[in-house]
Amino acid sequence: MVPEQPVGGDDPIGGVLAEYTRDLVTAVNQTLAEFLTAEVAALTEIDPAMGGFAGTARDYVLGGGKRVRPTFAYWGWRGAVGGGEPVAPVLPALATLELLHTFALVHDDVMDASTTRRGRPTAHVAVAAQHAAAGLSGDSGRFGEAVAVLIGDLCMVWADQLLARTALPPSRLLDVRRGYDRMRVETVAGQYLDVLGETDPANWSVDRALRVARYKTASYTVQRPLLFGASLAGVHDDAPLRAAYTRYGLCVGEAFQLRDDLLGVYGDPTTTGKPTGDDLRTGKPTALLLLARQLATPAQRRALDGTDSGADPPEIARLAEVVIDTGAVDRVERMIDERVEEALVVLDTAVVDETAHTALVGLATAATHRRA
Repeated sequence: MVPEQPVGGDDPIGGVLAEYTRDLVTAVNQTLAEFLTAEVAALTEIDPAMGGFAGTARDYVLGGGKRVRPTFAYWGWRGAVGGGEPVAPVLPALATLELLHTFALVHDDVMDASTTRRGRPTAHVAVAAQHAAAGLSGDSGRFGEAVAVLIGDLCMVWADQLLARTALPPSRLLDVRRGYDRMRVETVAGQYLDVLGETDPANWSVDRALRVARYKTASYTVQRPLLFGASLAGVHDDAPLRAAYTRYGLCVGEAFQLRDDLLGVYGDPTTTGKPTGDDLRTGKPTALLLLARQLATPAQRRALDGTDSGADPPEIARLAEVVIDTGAVDRVERMIDERVEEALVVLDTAVVDETAHTALVGLATAATHRRA
């Protein structure tokens, strides 16, 4: 039996908050589109082929996505400044986080050998197909991976350029940059631990899987974007609001990754845009699968440990049932609920703009009880 899907539809913000976020997402997309149009044009002048390469990078930035990171950053900023400040001066900074996200996704897809993202071929797969269709020499797969790495690199450079356009005093922008740099380092650290875990899954632990979640996901999805927004507002490092954002962000970010673990096994590919069952097929040491092995009977553990990369869909479905039977799914659902509850308690202690408080309460639930 597949576990009941979380509520909230495909919108990570939740319908109740749509009125608060629709204009923001539109503004972020417009900021990105205007910036990228100019950048693609400049690279086209170097060589027409460069224009095509830059256009592919642009398309992956603008081609869907939930804009979760700019949304958390916005409410982190709005929670500090209140409702009277115009958002236009900080829009480049908010949009920067989406370029950083594209960098991470494109590189992550290469490392994981993922074939689909957001319901379409990943960058390295799409570029490889173009190479093969054009009849070019060399290995198409290798070419696709090389170009995807460069796409990610270009997005990282574009992110730096766009952040520099934020209309803030230089001293404040320097503080923003310090937090931004720390977010990037933590993202790389989490990604490295994720890759390392796949080399020795039998000796990985639930605690270490949660550490990966903390740095690979919580840091750059929720916690650091909130603190990034606070820095945009000029909130000092020792301010109580930063402490509240830090704890809220950690709890919601970990819950976000735990939900991803569940969706990776039980999600609907037509909704998530990614294949289901890859974690089971590869034995990826997620918190969910480590808990399943920890809770499993000897027979269940033998079934889980006997998985191989060539397992067919019926076998993957059977193993997904085994994971449910161990009680691991219920345990992860409780872990998500506990983290969301703690985040809301922390938020209630913070002095934060009332509308931002409402939005962050809704985001905590919507981002962790979602279908995609």
